[in-house]
Amino acid sequence: MKLGILALDYDGTIAEDGLLHPDVRRAIDDVRGRGIAVILVTGRILSDLRRVAGDLRSFDAVVAENGAVLAFPESGHALVLGHAPPPAFLDELTRRGVLTDVGACVVEADAVQAPEVLAAVRDLELPLALVFNRSRLMVLPQGISKATGFREALRALRLSEHNAIAIGDAENDHALLEACERGVAVGWGSAALKAAADEVLEGAGPPAVAGYLRHAVAQERLGPPRVARRRLTLGQTADGQPVALAVQGRNVLIAGDPRSGKSWVAGLLCEQLILQRYCVCVIDPEGDYQPLQTLPGVVTLGGEDPPPRPREIARALRHPDVSVVIDLSKIRHDEKRDFVVALLPLLATLRRRTGLPHRIVVDEAHYFLHTPQVRSLLDLDLGGYTLVTYRAAQLHRDVLAASEAIILTRVSDPHEVQTLRELAGREGAAEAWTDTLRSLSIQEAVLFPSTEEARGRLLRFRLNPRLTPHVRHRQKYLDVPVAERDAFVFALDGTPTGQCARTLKEFARIVSEAAPAVLDGHLRRSDMSRWIADVFGDYPLASRLQSLEDLYRLHQALDIQDAIVQLIEERYALGDGVA
Repeated sequence: MKLGILALDYDGTIAEDGLLHPDVRRAIDDVRGRGIAVILVTGRILSDLRRVAGDLRSFDAVVAENGAVLAFPESGHALVLGHAPPPAFLDELTRRGVLTDVGACVVEADAVQAPEVLAAVRDLELPLALVFNRSRLMVLPQGISKATGFREALRALRLSEHNAIAIGDAENDHALLEACERGVAVGWGSAALKAAADEVLEGAGPPAVAGYLRHAVAQERLGPPRVARRRLTLGQTADGQPVALAVQGRNVLIAGDPRSGKSWVAGLLCEQLILQRYCVCVIDPEGDYQPLQTLPGVVTLGGEDPPPRPREIARALRHPDVSVVIDLSKIRHDEKRDFVVALLPLLATLRRRTGLPHRIVVDEAHYFLHTPQVRSLLDLDLGGYTLVTYRAAQLHRDVLAASEAIILTRVSDPHEVQTLRELAGREGAAEAWTDTLRSLSIQEAVLFPSTEEARGRLLRFRLNPRLTPHVRHRQKYLDVPVAERDAFVFALDGTPTGQCARTLKEFARIVSEAAPAVLDGHLRRSDMSRWIADVFGDYPLASRLQSLEDLYRLHQALDIQDAIVQLIEERYALGDGVA
């Protein structure tokens, strides 16, 4: 992760006796001078904060009242994110003898008076929540927290929580630390917060925080947290144990034979990253990742349109809630290579400057990353790459050496197996490796021994289902003919009719026009589903087509031709039909 934002609690973290510590103020100035945004996130009422802290322009934004008020000191703009306390509630607290401080949304009281405050909330049936902050009690509209206010600040500043570190000390900081990529509890703070935090900052008071800030911004890439809260689920082992990868900004390599499920695995990881609000950029040479555009915030560039200009890509990736799929399936191989070689350094520079995209996915990586030039194409030290290939042995050794997590689908090529064994530093057990990697089904994969979660062994598991449909080489197999030997040859009683299909569009068109007698033998022998599986590797479509073949043999499939064509049209989004 590249650090872009610091979210700081006030009292007990960077302030002593209500005053911002001078060491911290100087550290904040240094941090902001490096282009890092600093956001103050506090339970204090904004007017009270201004009174004790003075000029707040050391901060890019201030989240006050535990998330209910958002202010931008430079412009003076402020907005309230919740509703004001109901007058009847304030009157009831006064009647019960509860002393309060009232802000735009928050009502503060001494924590010892929590029973009286709770009774008032219950008696009046109000949608209010009680939040403790050491000796103080805050009453807020339900749903308001430091995390919600912080996210509104990020949205206004066009920044991502996945580039953020939060530092806090007390009970009301849990949500803030959880919202950020790295949550840090100060060592002199709440025991419960320290137990839940990714990291504990040892030391004594605000000067320790100042030192931490300077150290954090000096790091090229933050190391892994003590506890990995964010995970990407891959599947389950044979005994039902979940298999997951921690999100740590690692370089990930996904390797395996053609049609072995590599792009499925990459898409499975991409889906979860996108839904966790990471910004992902996918370089898609074959059009395999278009289904990701059904997820929120995903746009596809290229495809039927000309390849995007660098400026278009950079413009799309300015938004942390946008992910981009760059579909290069319609251009020639040499054009793909030139495009990717020009694009990768641009993405590396963009990430150094903005922290976006969080992850860069390169499919068919062996075509682009096999020369010593890789060091000028990839920022391997910053990490965050996912490389997908069926020729790991062709990748440059620097790329292989920088792969921190490796996922393998079926590998049958002896040279590939040997390369992977050498990468793992395994001298013996060649036969066991070969047998394991060759025996993987389309729904299985293994974690490489050097991957932390594999604990030094080949960890075999069954892959989880995908959220979005995956169609391997979608555009390629719609329009680009397969080899003549792989064509579907239509026959009547064993004699070829003279018609054959080398693309799915051709297949759907011929099926729609063929005489029923021609289709009969193919349907009874399950020729069609077998062809879809063996040639295209589209097992979900093959399975559905096999179900139609089964129904046909039972004389239960009406309009079989229309049903087959409809399956293909739905699967491959043939908007113009088969004509």
